[in-house]
Amino acid sequence: MLDVEVLDETNTLEEAQLALVQEVLIHAAKTEVVQNESEISVSFVDDEAIHQLNKEHRGIDRGTDVLSFALNEAGEEEVSFDWSEGMPNLLGDIIISVPRIALQAEEYGHSYERELAFLTVHGFLHLLGYDHRNAEDEVIMFTKQEEILQSYGLGRSKS
Repeated sequence: MLDVEVLDETNTLEEAQLALVQEVLIHAAKTEVVQNESEISVSFVDDEAIHQLNKEHRGIDRGTDVLSFALNEAGEEEVSFDWSEGMPNLLGDIIISVPRIALQAEEYGHSYERELAFLTVHGFLHLLGYDHRNAEDEVIMFTKQEEILQSYGLGRSKS
């Protein structure tokens, strides 16, 4: 099972919203067949904090909605662990801007919960190596993202 650590640095999310994050990540991990004993952390921050992280770690001097910091980056030097010794698979960290959740939910015409789950799954897929740097990869990642959200019950509404 996926171990999810959630930290709301803004102290603005409700318990049900924090539970949704855990549930949607566990669902996504099952969908993507992530190995047992994997760990992930999700932090919710304000716009200023995510702007600073984006600048420090990506060299982009502006805010964003979600950042992912994978600990098992594809393409980097591989380190071999013997998982049988109880060592968890540390997937990485997802950082989400709380103010962007509400703004984007309104912009895209869906619920706060849908946007919260969308950004969470988006960050999770980045941790697994999915990306959207070109059109082909974008189609693959966004299709996978929507499949996960749809199967969880938070697909796009047809209205």
